[in-house]
Amino acid sequence: MYREILIQLIEDEAKVAVLEEGQLVEIYVERGSNERLVGNIYKGVIKNVLPGMQAAFVDIGLEKNAFLYVEDALSNLLWPGAGDLYLSEQKPEVLPNIQDIVKEGQEIIVQIAKEPVGSKGARITTKLTLPGRYLVLMPAVDYVGVSRRIEDEGERERLKNLAEEIKPEKMGLIVRTMAEGAGKEVLSQDLDKLLKMWKRILLRAENTSGAALLHRDLELVERILRDLFSDDIQKLSVNSQSVKEKVIEYLEVIDSNLASKVFVSDTAKLLEKYAVNQQITEALKRKVWLKNGGYLVIDEAEALTAIDVNTGKFVGSNNLEETVLLTNCEAAKEIARQIRLRNIGGIIIIDFIDMNTEEHREKVLAILDEELKKDKVKAHILGITALGLVEMTRKKIRQSLSSTLEKKCPYCEGKGKVLSELTVFLMLKDELFEVAERTFTDAMLVEAHPLVADLVMGTEGQMQEELEARLGKKLMVRGKEDFHLTEYYLGPCYQQAAPTVKRG
Repeated sequence: MYREILIQLIEDEAKVAVLEEGQLVEIYVERGSNERLVGNIYKGVIKNVLPGMQAAFVDIGLEKNAFLYVEDALSNLLWPGAGDLYLSEQKPEVLPNIQDIVKEGQEIIVQIAKEPVGSKGARITTKLTLPGRYLVLMPAVDYVGVSRRIEDEGERERLKNLAEEIKPEKMGLIVRTMAEGAGKEVLSQDLDKLLKMWKRILLRAENTSGAALLHRDLELVERILRDLFSDDIQKLSVNSQSVKEKVIEYLEVIDSNLASKVFVSDTAKLLEKYAVNQQITEALKRKVWLKNGGYLVIDEAEALTAIDVNTGKFVGSNNLEETVLLTNCEAAKEIARQIRLRNIGGIIIIDFIDMNTEEHREKVLAILDEELKKDKVKAHILGITALGLVEMTRKKIRQSLSSTLEKKCPYCEGKGKVLSELTVFLMLKDELFEVAERTFTDAMLVEAHPLVADLVMGTEGQMQEELEARLGKKLMVRGKEDFHLTEYYLGPCYQQAAPTVKRG
């Protein structure tokens, strides 16, 4: 598979696109005003301990206090003193009370696990992770693991043994996908860098009082080079020579052999050249068309994301079962891509078209599972419910594409619906009689959206005539293109119309 990374830095915005066979599968966007927080390590102060929620609120120096759940506080790296509580990755059968782990006013070292969203503060954890090129160091957890993306059992065992050999006492290591084929010396060098980083963090913590930032994760470009740029990427394109120099400089530190894959584009607007912006626009739409004429409807809600599959324009050729199977198979591939592209996390419910045979259901789930393996973010298919819905989860780390690029509609507040023109007209008509009683002019001005104004006038002006007869006043009706559908103005009409005041 031909895979390519595009890096475009323009003024206050950085964008990185990952393409597979020329098709956009992942997009990363960072802006000066929207700084990424996940991965940053802070010294925090416990502000509130809530036993009823088994959680605590922690001041880490951000606008809103961060949220620490009891499960995220188990590998508790307290500050200062009191000893460190080292635990394995295994979750205890009975969780202790949050009051037995942290106290108000206590200082603690934490890491942001999830970005703050809306009114919610960031979610934090004491299970710190310091990612390197080949390893992830976990200072507070005694554990060794190997990336699930390394599937060869012999290689997994070799890497696990190497990690066990070099692992510091009472610390943990996760071997990353990049380490596949790497030797002990390479892993040891990566570990040395991470241990030095950890010592710097502890030193800052010792010399800092109160809430403070101890460690900031790498910027977007460096993170992409560290986490994504590997031998299975055929080309990395950047939009300027200065960006290339920055990339080459970082590659000299992590893997100089990859420098030959870095190229400067012939245009500063690199993403336009590859039609990436057009694909981003499509990824923000609710409806996604499939190649065979079927389509998906994707609804992202607060609690979960629902994906509905429809045959659309695809009618098949032989029989209904085959048509349904082909549509669902095509949908499974596109759903996996859309989940990655939109960076959808949390609970995901998929309503495939009903299939009558177990064989067909298993085939569709197998395709979905295989496509999800291309995703570096952990996803888990739970199975099919009694209602025929596929349940799955995907780890929620950073904000979704929609949350990054869009905001809630100020009119519908995210509902996706507004009052119909008929509803607005009926509201306007009721208010019109009330305003008329307080108006002493012989005529009244009605300004509204053209669709509503048409209803006020009615067919051949019949509704307007009827209203004028009931009101005993003339009406001047104006359709205003710049009005929102729910806005209108009612008031006296003089020779010179009064200044417009919008309502609705």
